[in-house]
Amino acid sequence: MDIFLETERMVLRPFTPDDVDRLVELYGDPEVMRYINGGRPTPRDTIRTRHLPRLLHRHPGLGTFGYWAAEAKGTGAEDARAEDAGAFLGWFEFRPLEDDSPAVVELGYRLRAATWGRGYATEGARALIHKGFTELGVQRVTANTMTVNAASRRVMEKSGLTFVRTYFGDWPEVIDGSEHGEVEYDLTREAWERRRATSGGASPA
Repeated sequence: MDIFLETERMVLRPFTPDDVDRLVELYGDPEVMRYINGGRPTPRDTIRTRHLPRLLHRHPGLGTFGYWAAEAKGTGAEDARAEDAGAFLGWFEFRPLEDDSPAVVELGYRLRAATWGRGYATEGARALIHKGFTELGVQRVTANTMTVNAASRRVMEKSGLTFVRTYFGDWPEVIDGSEHGEVEYDLTREAWERRRATSGGASPA
């Protein structure tokens, strides 16, 4: 398996066409899709023809893909909540906003609801940020979510990002909570390095 990044409990690998069934399950969970489209499942054909090509796109400026499938390493067997080795957890996004430049990337995550509350999103986000700033030439990480999505906002904050603004877009469909707008968070390489220096070289929270 081609591993892009490894954390304490996960490996992040490129997607393949064989991941369609995993994506159908993920995109079919109303809880997962609540803040995406109001909780409606995404048709398999839409995933195959629209979503998977985006997940498989290689960005020349970054020199790699912008989305990564997350799988459990299966460590910590003493924990009853531990996932089996190789279990599909969902995906992480670390996608450049401009295809030919690594300067600004968007951070995102979409994980199976059964894994929520275990710190996977924060663990993966911190590891991607570290790799982006130390190896990939990234200068700024940005992330967005609905204002009412408190859980996603906590992940952004725990990963070191800070609130930038609330904004209102002209979205094609209205879902519950969209009247409160969206929020943007970001983290610059300079700010990350300052925090890392003050924390003794450890990856800053």
